[in-house]
Amino acid sequence: MKTKTMMTALGTVAVGAMVASGAMAQEVTLRLHQFLPAQANVPALVLDVWADQVEDASGGRIEIERYPSMQLGGAPPELMDQAIDGVADIVWTVVGYTPGRFPSTEVFELPFMVADARAASCAYWTMYEEGMQEEFSDVHLLGTWVHGPGMFHTADPVEEPSDLEGMQIRGGSRLVNQLLELTGATPVGMPVPAVPEGLSRGTIDGTTIPWEVTAALRVPELVENHTGFEGNGLYTLTFVLAMNNDAYNNMPEDLQAILDENSGLEFSIFAGGTQADADGPARELAVEAGNNIIMIDEATAQEVWMPVVQPIYQSWIDDVAGSGLDGQALIDRAQALMAGDCAQ
Repeated sequence: MKTKTMMTALGTVAVGAMVASGAMAQEVTLRLHQFLPAQANVPALVLDVWADQVEDASGGRIEIERYPSMQLGGAPPELMDQAIDGVADIVWTVVGYTPGRFPSTEVFELPFMVADARAASCAYWTMYEEGMQEEFSDVHLLGTWVHGPGMFHTADPVEEPSDLEGMQIRGGSRLVNQLLELTGATPVGMPVPAVPEGLSRGTIDGTTIPWEVTAALRVPELVENHTGFEGNGLYTLTFVLAMNNDAYNNMPEDLQAILDENSGLEFSIFAGGTQADADGPARELAVEAGNNIIMIDEATAQEVWMPVVQPIYQSWIDDVAGSGLDGQALIDRAQALMAGDCAQ
């Protein structure tokens, strides 16, 4: 009896210790939904790292379930609404999948606007805190970032804008599509996971994506030509890691604090920088395949390419004015941040 009583007492102490240390079952389980395979760079190098850090910092009180490749259903353009409606608790998505819905973010998608993903991601979060909250009021943002320089990956070589005439090219956002139209290409809208099939079937002649995505999509196996730009990149796309408002608001304050401490400015810079850093290894796969890599120097980009795509700037300023936004002020602020406080 004494032994039994002692064991019961010890068990009670152990349970109490587990509760105090957070080793019991999770208090909060969050479903993270996104469109890429689990082994792709962003899930593996950014989202999993972030989720693991949050779980560890919470002592196991937060569990983040990861659902890659749209496993919770729907299509990539529906991800933002899934976060708003609670289909998922957290989503990572391309803002451009919902054209015109978050117009302020497009300042970072203008052609030849961004030279450094870390600086741009820093500027993006800073400008979100300064004035984009209303656009994103339906969600709780955890991170904002851009990828490394966008490029052309094509069946035939592209050295000047006229080389794109008549090509069917996948574009990742409405501004990229406008860029393609100005060069004489026909933009084809499709989420990035559909690119391999499009290239294999010949329904597109090429795609616009950064190097880091090409490995997961087997692009160097499907096309032989890659065109990039020195200095400011051809374009970037904007991303958000967004959380359902109720899912965030219903968490205990100390767990909210853990999310906040692992999100925001530093996380955004990490995410954008990590994506850009992954460009190098992916580029090596194209080099090993013997593919044709064309790099346009800064002078040629400004003298030959910029005059063709420059009209996008004014048309974008005119477009966002309809939403009550001062587009030129957004451009000036983004450029000032990237050259100043956010310069890497």
